[in-house]
Amino acid sequence: MSWWLLAFCSAALLGGYDSFKKISLKDNAVIPVLLLNTAISAAIFSPFLFETGWGGWAVQKFIVLKSALVLSSWIAGYYAMKHLPLTIVGPVNATRPVLVLLGAIFLFGEKLNALQWGGVILAMVAYLLMRISGRKEGIRAGNQWLACLILAVILGAASGLYDKYLMSPQWLGLDRTQVLAWYTLYQAGMMALVTAFLWYPVREKTTPFHWNWAIPFISIFLCGADYLYMQSLAQPGALIAVVSMIRRGSVLVSFAIGAFILKEKNIRSKALDLVLLLLSMVLLYLGSR
Repeated sequence: MSWWLLAFCSAALLGGYDSFKKISLKDNAVIPVLLLNTAISAAIFSPFLFETGWGGWAVQKFIVLKSALVLSSWIAGYYAMKHLPLTIVGPVNATRPVLVLLGAIFLFGEKLNALQWGGVILAMVAYLLMRISGRKEGIRAGNQWLACLILAVILGAASGLYDKYLMSPQWLGLDRTQVLAWYTLYQAGMMALVTAFLWYPVREKTTPFHWNWAIPFISIFLCGADYLYMQSLAQPGALIAVVSMIRRGSVLVSFAIGAFILKEKNIRSKALDLVLLLLSMVLLYLGSR
């Protein structure tokens, strides 16, 4: 299978991943759902632990930090996903590459060209319009769940920048599969501690947990998306800028599910925001070629 087709399949699975999260979290406790998500993901990637090896604490300490970053982003993002419309969460999450680009300027000394700056500016305009759409549904600037969503995006962008440090040949140059396998294991352990010490003692005072058929599909779709992403990048001639751009197209899947299956509101105004955001992604892609 060609690298670009693998990237499209990865994007479709990512859109499904967001949608299954939304379904799983409806009237459900966030922490146990996330615990199951991380545990299933760790089980799926466990065979790679033997293939990639340990590498010593000199390697593992960096992967532990990666796990903490991703898990912090997920916790904030899961709470936001539970309380906000999917048609708001998806597009805001899709602005993450813009933050990664801006972070690359300050941390790695990278420079943006005119097309990339155009993409950044257009994404900011789209984000402002998203806030206006959110106000129509009572989502104000001080909304705690919107704050969680923004925090999740910032932490996710920080994780993306950290990935460059971890896996770029001029920095640590770690194997991508090794990082993926070990950080999912560490995440499961961290979530077990969070559940035992922070959620379990107060479980009777919070939203109760109940099993939902969609919960295992969160992990299955995420692991499938990540695996196809790695396979895409491993293909001869694969362009990471193109692959990353295609992956952001996952927002189309989650947006469609939010609009047509979950029957969310204000779809027309949100669709305009989404079009502007996708145009910004196109500019970022063209500027990265």
